[in-house]
Amino acid sequence: MSPLDYRSLSWWHESAQASGLTDWTPRAPLTGDLDVDVAVVGAGFTGLWTAYYLAEADPTLRIAVLESEVAGFGASGRNGGWCSALFPASLDKLAHLRGGPPDRDGALALHSAMRATVDEVGRAAVAEGIDAHWAKGGTIVLARTRAQLTRAKADIAHARRWGLGEDEVRLMAGQEARGVLGATRVRGATYTPDCAAIHPGRLVTGLAAAVERRGVTIYERTPVTRIAQGRAHTAHGTVRADVVVRATEGYTRTLEGRRRELVPVYSLIIATEPLPAETWERIGLRRRETFSDHRHVIIYGQRTADDRLVFGGRGAPYHFGSAIKPGFDRDERVFGMLRATMVDLFPALASARITHSWGGALGVARDWCASVGLDRESGVAWAGGYVGDGVSTTNLSGRTLRDLILGHDTELTRLPWVGHSSRTWEPEPLRWLGANGGLRAMRLADVEERVTGRPSMIAELMAPLLGGH
Repeated sequence: MSPLDYRSLSWWHESAQASGLTDWTPRAPLTGDLDVDVAVVGAGFTGLWTAYYLAEADPTLRIAVLESEVAGFGASGRNGGWCSALFPASLDKLAHLRGGPPDRDGALALHSAMRATVDEVGRAAVAEGIDAHWAKGGTIVLARTRAQLTRAKADIAHARRWGLGEDEVRLMAGQEARGVLGATRVRGATYTPDCAAIHPGRLVTGLAAAVERRGVTIYERTPVTRIAQGRAHTAHGTVRADVVVRATEGYTRTLEGRRRELVPVYSLIIATEPLPAETWERIGLRRRETFSDHRHVIIYGQRTADDRLVFGGRGAPYHFGSAIKPGFDRDERVFGMLRATMVDLFPALASARITHSWGGALGVARDWCASVGLDRESGVAWAGGYVGDGVSTTNLSGRTLRDLILGHDTELTRLPWVGHSSRTWEPEPLRWLGANGGLRAMRLADVEERVTGRPSMIAELMAPLLGGH
């Protein structure tokens, strides 16, 4: 790919360039062997936050970040712009993550850490002078069918059993929900304040610059092919380090011996032209709340600072062999489904022009649970498997990796996801059959609920295979 094409990866990339924040010209690549204290593989949010907090804690550390393309090339620059407290595993699952008696306190500690992380991202952005179009309006998740409303009420009951109060998540009646988001057929909603809408392109470019100001060198156009025993191997040379951090998320399969650790799953997004004030009066989102609904095939959206609607969702197929190709970023069938869903939610957008559409790969572990850790024996650290909930979780990863690498025993290093290891994904063709079968099942589950008005039996049966329960 020519460097001139990086701006076309997403609206976030294009608008970051238009604002003069970057021209996406790649930084210099590695030119030979290198010795450092910490080598970070991947210049997305995980790698950059890790380098940022390490350099802040110990300015004497020699830190190098190795990136195959440019900082923010992958999911960090192409996501839906939710900086939320969502974690890709339930409290029940987190309580049983380490085996033995349920660790209720540990699960709640991780939940609390995620809530605090939302504010930490905002704090760090302000401290570094990064205008990421931050707006902490929370998230509204609509219930638009009887089955979805039943599920919303069950979610609230579950939250209360865990001791989460109205200040963390609450049920909205239909009228109140419609006052926040004027979608069709709204019966109610759940609402949490723990989410900010952001411009990820602005955040990732600003963070890369902040890392460099702290003396960290970012080597771009430097693909790493193998990580082992304190070594990061590239075609340009070998980087030797006391610790090598694997921060490759959906691209982990490109590393030798790592093909089945995380599968790349594509999420696709469309963006409208800036919408007039009268249209936003009908839609709402006056505080730039992020939004979704309680269907099984995930959708997500936000109102941008320049009044576009950015709207995305799952639905793209998993590609055989965990393949990642530029052509997979675009699927006109899925873009068409997203537009149809958007108009179903907001009929006022039927004539709105779609100016941008894009996609990208996110990383999913076999048990659908993110993890972070450091193997002292091999000198390899890792973080990832965010299942699309990475904008904030990467920040928690960066601070946790800082503490692990520096040998500090902290509240962060004692959280239950630290050191967790998921089993690998099945070999092909089982992986392809399972991943795409799961997607098809979730589509059928939504159809089932529209027909029956009851929570889907298909979804209940599939939940253990898709990270639920």
